[in-house]
Amino acid sequence: MFMVRGSHLLNSLFRPKMANSNYGEEFLKDFRIPKYVLVPESRSENVADVPQCPVLVFINSKSGGQLGGDLLVSYRSLLNESQVYDLGQEAPDKVLCRIYANLEKLKRNGDKFATKIQEKLRIIVAGGDGTAGWLLGVVSDLKLSHSPPIATVPLGTGNNLPFAFGWGKKNPGTDPQSVKQFLDQVKRAKEMKIDSWHILMRMRKPKEGPCDPIAPLDLPHSLHAFGRVSDSNELNMEGRHTFRGGFWNYFSMGMDAQVSYAFHTERKQHPEKFKNQLTNQTTYAKITHSQGWFSSPCSQSTSRDIAQFAKVKVMKNHGQWEDLQIPPSIKSIVILNLPSFSGGFNPWGVPIRKRRNGGFTPAYVDDGLIEVVGFRDAWHGLVLLAKGHGTRLAQAHRIRFEFQKGAIDHTYMRIDGEPWKQPLPVDDETVVVEISHLRQVNILARHGCRSKSVYNPESPSSQGNEEEDWDDEETHESALYRKFGAADTFKLPEEIDISHLS
Repeated sequence: MFMVRGSHLLNSLFRPKMANSNYGEEFLKDFRIPKYVLVPESRSENVADVPQCPVLVFINSKSGGQLGGDLLVSYRSLLNESQVYDLGQEAPDKVLCRIYANLEKLKRNGDKFATKIQEKLRIIVAGGDGTAGWLLGVVSDLKLSHSPPIATVPLGTGNNLPFAFGWGKKNPGTDPQSVKQFLDQVKRAKEMKIDSWHILMRMRKPKEGPCDPIAPLDLPHSLHAFGRVSDSNELNMEGRHTFRGGFWNYFSMGMDAQVSYAFHTERKQHPEKFKNQLTNQTTYAKITHSQGWFSSPCSQSTSRDIAQFAKVKVMKNHGQWEDLQIPPSIKSIVILNLPSFSGGFNPWGVPIRKRRNGGFTPAYVDDGLIEVVGFRDAWHGLVLLAKGHGTRLAQAHRIRFEFQKGAIDHTYMRIDGEPWKQPLPVDDETVVVEISHLRQVNILARHGCRSKSVYNPESPSSQGNEEEDWDDEETHESALYRKFGAADTFKLPEEIDISHLS
């Protein structure tokens, strides 16, 4: 209790000083949007001034225990209720489509106020990483000329997305005063772009048994989890199962995904035991130990080594695949887009500037590259606590896993915190998982955040003339990936309980 109060005291000492009177009605006018802009067929209003930072707020009311519900009450007490949405009541794709359709109608009618609102609009999303990714995916689907940038309020367990962009790991507070302080930070935040990544998994239809992903107790609820494409989808191939998905933060396979799978299974079976963040972390550590991931490498089965059951190829230059050598004893591979993994660690670290004779660059969130990192065991992962890094394997535009025939009958995979057990046909050697760049959206970042832009002069290094030349011609396959909208990728099934995203 003392530590919690102490942290609040430090925050109050070091946050920018602003008198409470400055958070009054005049301050809130910078964020409020008139009802007629948000609700079609509403009576037009004469508004004198355009708000500096009009916001739409989406809250997963079931995230963070009672925190989501409390936050919903606070935002609705401060803003126009029509601009604050409970994701448990209405999906964001429906909300945004309705609002943008109304904005276009008003603009056609000569409403300059609506035009300014659209130009300045920002989005706030409160929930776990799954909820934040949902909003990012929906905005990506809209394919706007300038997508509204998104600020993320950390309400989940890992909160990797908020942490990567400077919004912290823990909820900033749900009372009205805390909400006002967060709104002030949103107004001051800068825009950055963030890459999104497409995943394709394809295999021959097995002779026996299904190969659909198996998540804890049921199919994955993550918006980024694999889903089988329909027979009419242009990705579908006769005689094969094809799954596709997408992610913003990371994809991992092996050790960490297996532990995560066991943890999520236990949490879904006994949710009453997982209401405290410290308890959750302790349970996670116990599961890691019980499964042998803290054992010495020589005492672990080599069947867990990634190199024993998968071949990996990477595309560093467009159109050119090359084999990636996976060192023996690597038991987990992480494909990383953001510098935040498993609650805020940075497994890539900060390598020195790339030299002409090879090496790696620092990671950027908008350079069209993903970082590939390997871990030998849980002890290797813990070097991150000492500001170390995992085994850097590659930086690439695309990566491809080919599972070897009969080596294993299943593996574990995880996307942005959502794990599943993936059955593999033992009679087939052509099971493929391929990850490629999809598109970009805008996100809001606080000053000094750990995510860096390749276009931002504040980034720690610049590739300059050492950057490799790319072939401007895209292969047909690459062009096909870019042709897809993300709607199927990020669609939330109607029967899914929103609480699974927290």
